[in-house]
Amino acid sequence: FTYEVAPVFTLMEKYVVNKMLGLAGLSSGDGIFCPGGSISNMYGLNLARCKRFPEFKMDGMTSLPPLRILASEQAHFSIKKGAAFLGFGTKSVVPVKCDVRGRMLTSELEKNIQMIKSKGEEPVCVVATSGTTVLGAFDPLCEIADICDEHKLWMHVDSAWGGAVLLSKKHRELMSGIERADSLTWNPHKMMGALNQCSVFLTRHKDMLTKSHSTGAEYLFQPDKCYDVTFDTGDKSVQCGRKVDVLKLWVMWKSKGDKQLEKAVDNALDCAKYLANRMADTEGFRLLLQPEFTNICFWYIPPSMRNEKEDEGWKTRLSKTNRLKEKRV
Repeated sequence: FTYEVAPVFTLMEKYVVNKMLGLAGLSSGDGIFCPGGSISNMYGLNLARCKRFPEFKMDGMTSLPPLRILASEQAHFSIKKGAAFLGFGTKSVVPVKCDVRGRMLTSELEKNIQMIKSKGEEPVCVVATSGTTVLGAFDPLCEIADICDEHKLWMHVDSAWGGAVLLSKKHRELMSGIERADSLTWNPHKMMGALNQCSVFLTRHKDMLTKSHSTGAEYLFQPDKCYDVTFDTGDKSVQCGRKVDVLKLWVMWKSKGDKQLEKAVDNALDCAKYLANRMADTEGFRLLLQPEFTNICFWYIPPSMRNEKEDEGWKTRLSKTNRLKEKRV
């Protein structure tokens, strides 16, 4: 198994990773399948730290100034969880204000970076989001990349949810600028429809996974094996032993092809637009904003509340209607 089957799965992984790197506009780079988007985001944070402070791997956090991670206030909770797990601490995550559609305000990002530096702290990474959990918002990647370039910060994009738009010629502009990211998370078990779990971490830096994680254990990763030792991905991963998550995606992608997956993404966004339009025209439903993605945010206003003054008390009562279990005729 070790010498014959394992390299075949690794070859599949290399093929799919390179395919996804190409879709993201990253002509070269590296990647690895991870047990979920939260772990993939943790990879991004760790590589950002190791890139900025390579001595961390040997010396630990005590050798570093206070590090800060900037992420929008709509970012996934895994950023704080990852900060805690990796030793940054949850307080190291600095929330950046968003506009009414849930997109990071780059003016606020710049202000926060200046504030961090003025306190003698070190900004090390900006986490942008492509497809936020609640509103389905896409942060302005080009503008964020400009700021990251100016301040020499690692740019990680959490596109666990929204990464599938890269399959669509019609909608990939939602992630315009992704080719400038240092790393990204993409979960095919979401909109692509792969079986859970199936998450990929991608980075433009071909050697950073190895530099950040390798310990060179010669009793496992001998350089004189009878096959190409680049198939030994265990040393560049956090885990070593991993499930063959690539197999389910490789088989699905082979069976459906690029065009079918593109049609599925386009159809999902078309259905979201249709539903939003129906809600806007249906009594009792109030669309809160036109969807940017497939997330539909709305209120259902029961007949007894439709002609009342919409003050804070009204909103409090309305927020409880979805939790009520009552018989409706």
